[in-house]
Amino acid sequence: MKKILVLHTGGTIAMQENEQGAVQPNVINPLYSTIESLSSIASVIVDDFLNIPSPHMTPSLMVNLAERLKARVKEDQLDGIVVTHGTDTLEETAYLLDLLLDWNIPVILTGAMRSSNELGADGPHNLISAVRVAAHDSACNKGVLVVLNDEIHTAKNVTKTHSSNIATFQSPQYGPIGIVTKRGVFFHHTLTARESYPVKKLTKNVVLLKTYTGMDETIIQAVANTDIDGLVIEAFGQGNVPPKVMEGLTSLIKKSIPIVLVSRCFNGIVQDVYAYEGGGRMLKDRGVIFTNGLNGQKARLKLMVVLEQTSDQQKLQELFYK
Repeated sequence: MKKILVLHTGGTIAMQENEQGAVQPNVINPLYSTIESLSSIASVIVDDFLNIPSPHMTPSLMVNLAERLKARVKEDQLDGIVVTHGTDTLEETAYLLDLLLDWNIPVILTGAMRSSNELGADGPHNLISAVRVAAHDSACNKGVLVVLNDEIHTAKNVTKTHSSNIATFQSPQYGPIGIVTKRGVFFHHTLTARESYPVKKLTKNVVLLKTYTGMDETIIQAVANTDIDGLVIEAFGQGNVPPKVMEGLTSLIKKSIPIVLVSRCFNGIVQDVYAYEGGGRMLKDRGVIFTNGLNGQKARLKLMVVLEQTSDQQKLQELFYK
């Protein structure tokens, strides 16, 4: 029988709703009653690492989580890991773990959209599904995965798409890589490539900005005054920004501050197609780094990670277009 670590970090999956309808953290994790029912699936050990709402999660805590997982794998000779997490930032923690963990054993993140005592609570079922995936041989060597609502998604592509629906986690453009059914765990495709970086701390200040109509250089200048190490811009469409932003972006590039471009659309990638003022072609010519489908929040985390290793513009472009 596989040995699986279930590590808790908090979130709705570990909360209860009070008589006034407010969902709040619970001292005793309600998932413990579900843990007992997992003995037929795997030999489960539990680690109450954190008990925080997911908006309280930080990149530093994510790095600490990665180091905790490395230690537990070494100490306990684990076959798989399940991390329970709040859904608001689950995709960011999953992706950062994917960048920091270089191993083949399954690491699964799961959560819940409904607290433990709400009607139709999805936490217990998601936990059981996640443990089933973590204990499955086919889950090995696929990087960090996210399992909710009987779907299996890659950390790189998954995102939260609905504020309250239990089917919130989707992988736009690609879809899930597998499903969980009553009869088993089934994978139908996987990522063509994985990447990892031997980083044990994050020290860089990277800011994420979303473009909007009429945006000008003042917001860029304000951000530049905070001593940033990098900037991620969520651009329009295929990678275009308002023309008045160009002066501020150019000023940052001249200061050797890397600027990474993503689209604010959740499908498609940015490309140097349009040659007008603020268009993708001009941004590329100025030295803006183009991504290959990452969303803004994940591009920010990746820039924080890779800046710990290099600030070379050409190298950064190569790393982001993987």
